[in-house]
Amino acid sequence: MARGIARLPQSMLLAISSFLAWLLLPLMAERRRIAGINIALAFPELDGDARKRLLRDNLRETVMGGFELLRAWYAPDSRLHDAVRIEGLEHLQAAKDAGQGVLLFTGHFTQTELAAWLLKRATDGTVRGVVRRHNSPCIEAMFERARQRIFGATLAKKDVRGLLRSLQAGEWVVYSADQDFNYQHAFVPFFGIQAATLTGTADLVRRSGARMLPFWFHRAGDGRYHLRIEAAWPGWIDAAPAGSAAIYMRELERVVREHPAQYLWVHRRFKTRPAGEPSVYD
Repeated sequence: MARGIARLPQSMLLAISSFLAWLLLPLMAERRRIAGINIALAFPELDGDARKRLLRDNLRETVMGGFELLRAWYAPDSRLHDAVRIEGLEHLQAAKDAGQGVLLFTGHFTQTELAAWLLKRATDGTVRGVVRRHNSPCIEAMFERARQRIFGATLAKKDVRGLLRSLQAGEWVVYSADQDFNYQHAFVPFFGIQAATLTGTADLVRRSGARMLPFWFHRAGDGRYHLRIEAAWPGWIDAAPAGSAAIYMRELERVVREHPAQYLWVHRRFKTRPAGEPSVYD
């Protein structure tokens, strides 16, 4: 069934996503609540109706993200032919010419694995992904088989040595550090809210001798996927740990604001609070 869904036209998948987002509202109640809180915190300038529209659009995009994951795993190339526009490939080429690996630094958007597949297909580069292993060995084995098309083999979230080896081997690793892991973090502003953010990424890039390149993507109104690779942020690599985390959150916020419905707002991004602050989700 998954392969059949992956072959459906994108217009049909978008329509199904809208219907399922409405149909599954009772089952998504907690995630809907979390996304609603996050959106209210991040966009205080929006009135109630605008926030409701953004929440509705975000839930639809979250469902569509599941379909886009299946497209990354199973859709034939013909379904994705001419479906992508990529900017900034010269930055990847410069790293390749210098014999350096690349940390493709991004955030948790709804099309991450599809974007990685589209980049690999367009460049024939070796792309790796950092993922959280599933608690069920059977489900994890199924996911790993499906992801072989994109990543060959994935890297576990906490496998720092494996990540270093991949970067030192000249590979491209899609990596995000914008979730609340509650370890090795600093509190830095994200949409004006202090957010616990991992601080070790710049040190990891320095140790590997690789380059960090910001990697952004979204689905445009015409249905095509736009991938954008930017130059490294000035000062990021040499900043103090909290400083590099602050630059990352500043740049991520800039990009999320361009297409806010396509960001993963259902995650408890502001779960860990500075000492003395109450939970925003209670």
